[in-house]
Amino acid sequence: MKPEKKQQTPTSITPSDYYFNESGLMVFTKSYHLKRGYCCGSGCKHCPFPKG
Repeated sequence: MKPEKKQQTPTSITPSDYYFNESGLMVFTKSYHLKRGYCCGSGCKHCPFPKG
């Protein structure tokens, strides 16, 4: 029997949670990452969580 995956509630995004860089890419802020509450492992520029 496979373990069930937890369903995660999507975090609502507000304009203060991101900005667009000079290349036009959306960049999430530190406050957004803290609101989300976990590291996604994508190497985000402003991730406040320990790497590893």
